Amino acid sequence: MKRTKLFMDTTVEIQVITGRAQDIAAAAALDRAFEAFRKVEQACSRFSPDSELMQATRQIQTPVPVSPFLFEPLKFALEVAEWTDGLFDPTVGQVLEDLGFNEHYLTQQAIHNFTSASASYRDIVLDEEKHTLYLQKPLVIDLGAVAKGFAIDLAAHELQAFDGFVVNAGGDLYAGGLTETGSKWKIGIQHPVHQEQIIHTVELSNEAICTSGSYERRSSIHPETHHIIDPGSKQSPHEMISCSVIAPYAMMADAFSTASFLSGVKHGTAFIEQVNLKALFITSDLTTVTLGGIHIES
Repeated sequence: MKRTKLFMDTTVEIQVITGRAQDIAAAAALDRAFEAFRKVEQACSRFSPDSELMQATRQIQTPVPVSPFLFEPLKFALEVAEWTDGLFDPTVGQVLEDLGFNEHYLTQQAIHNFTSASASYRDIVLDEEKHTLYLQKPLVIDLGAVAKGFAIDLAAHELQAFDGFVVNAGGDLYAGGLTETGSKWKIGIQHPVHQEQIIHTVELSNEAICTSGSYERRSSIHPETHHIIDPGSKQSPHEMISCSVIAPYAMMADAFSTASFLSGVKHGTAFIEQVNLKALFITSDLTTVTLGGIHIES
């Protein structure tokens, strides 16, 4: 059973391996899985003025209660920011807006904020006990490197009863169980230059893979700039053009692929080894670097 819907500016395809006797249960599970994407998008979008994130960030120096659909991905983003000493920073949203990454994918409506130029992730305070968000100064939070992965994980949780399934959100995915033939899922990694082609294939079971690439989105204002931005220099790194990370959960793979891309090959390698994950880096000259014992087919 397979269904496709549009969420978070990407096509979400969910496939479940099921016998006929399970069709009704599978259909209900698919509904719940897609509902997870809707809830996360409504909570975390910086492109919708009425999203939970945008409503919460309008209140400065005030504790704002937030739902788990916002609290959990933001908490993880702040943890990754700490691990990378701010190289990965969810407050990069204002820089992205200034570069033209500020239009809603459905309405094309542009959103504009005016915030503090000195804001960083350290200006976000989360209270775990009260589940509140507190901002020390005006800023724009971008959860693009965690929210999709979080939604994939929630959707995958709804499908655990089935022998095999894949939740694929524009190439970022979680592959659960096995295929109909009892084998691992073969997942293709998009060629960063010839995007209609697959450059490598990996086999997954009960793992996620997410890819960050410079080829995905370009600034309409500065075409040489892509959507992955170093918050310090406010520039895009260009040593890599693709970075894929395999992890037990999609939110981990999502965030760590972005953090590794920002870090570059040398420091990205150390980062992946530190968190004990698998990764595949592709440099600007199309050299492939594999980490963590990842097995690829070309």
